Amino acid sequence: MAPEKKGATKGKKNKRTSKKYAKYKVEAGKVTRAQHCPKCGPAMFLALHKDRKHCGCCGYTEFTKK
Repeated sequence: MAPEKKGATKGKKNKRTSKKYAKYKVEAGKVTRAQHCPKCGPAMFLALHKDRKHCGCCGYTEFTKK
């Protein structure tokens, strides 16, 4: 019998929910993408938060107006 992993529970499923990241959308045959970071270039996307857009790589932040 193989040893169990640390923190594993028997018979219970993980309660984490999978997040669907919307970096790309296909609408009417056209691809729309999230905004790219102006400092890092087209490889990095800006994360959308409630009040800002943020790059996790360089820390660039754009605040949205209320």
